[in-house]
Amino acid sequence: MRLPRMLALGASTLVLLSACSTGGGSSPTPTGTTGATASTGATATTAATATVVATSSAPKPTIKLGSDGFYESKLMAEIYGQALEAKGYTVDRTSIGLGARKVTAAALEAGTFDLKPEYIGSGLAYYDKTKTTSDPATNAAALQAILTGKGGGITVLNYSPAADQNAFVVTQATATKYSLAKMGDLAAVQTQIKFGVATDCSTNPVCAAAIKTAYGIDLANALPLSACDQPMVDALTAGTIQVGELCSTQPDILKNGWVVLTDDKHTQPADNLAPLVRNDLLAKVDKASFEQILNGVSAKMTTADLLKLNSEFVFDKKDIPAIATEWITANGPF
Repeated sequence: MRLPRMLALGASTLVLLSACSTGGGSSPTPTGTTGATASTGATATTAATATVVATSSAPKPTIKLGSDGFYESKLMAEIYGQALEAKGYTVDRTSIGLGARKVTAAALEAGTFDLKPEYIGSGLAYYDKTKTTSDPATNAAALQAILTGKGGGITVLNYSPAADQNAFVVTQATATKYSLAKMGDLAAVQTQIKFGVATDCSTNPVCAAAIKTAYGIDLANALPLSACDQPMVDALTAGTIQVGELCSTQPDILKNGWVVLTDDKHTQPADNLAPLVRNDLLAKVDKASFEQILNGVSAKMTTADLLKLNSEFVFDKKDIPAIATEWITANGPF
């Protein structure tokens, strides 16, 4: 699903080349001079109060939303948009689904739109693939350091528990037969099972090299297939492979009751979701309350939620706005 994804890793025990922001705003503070009279202080306080009132009553700016082109990114943008609309903002959806990351990153920097959901590992790798790690806080901080100097300044808000990243998946029958729960369990049975991996696995530093170094698993004879795509799903379903590389929010995982093996050595890049917001927009809104809305959405979204929502889109054929409304209703208000 993450067709634009760029894979990268820098683990604590490995350096392999291949994912928060400050929050809150402040109200104007009365200023005065030491020894000022009571009337001077009262005048300053009154002026400050008037400024706060004027700011709070000012019309809210229209929020221009953008996203990458695949459905999960569009869904997250819609959820953020509906949460903002519930608080009185007008949302322009023209740039939702605009294209691949190279298109949307440039558009956000240029001010074509104000806000987009991002996968912090992939977003960081887009700018500097040597900095991506398996720790989301590290990835978020590194991405923030880069985006501070882009397009007049872009803020990375709080990242979500929800992550869509590389995952190795087995059927429930395979998990039961070989007692598999984590990647480390595969080493002892690797000669008895067939692996399906991404087509670039042999050269991708977070695939063959990382897995062999961390787990002692040799993927030289693995079947190369399109990862996070139907060929991998079909091979797992048919039993052509017993372990397949998918994305962690692939809806087929939920539909088929497959087991995602825990990456216990933390070899894969952390790709948690976070909103990216232009600083010039934050300057036009009540920053604290605006960020609270988006951070509230992010805090409630989980990987299990994304699996379910993706499944509703792919298999239940629900429209993205309807899926977003149902999730907002169940988890809000924000």
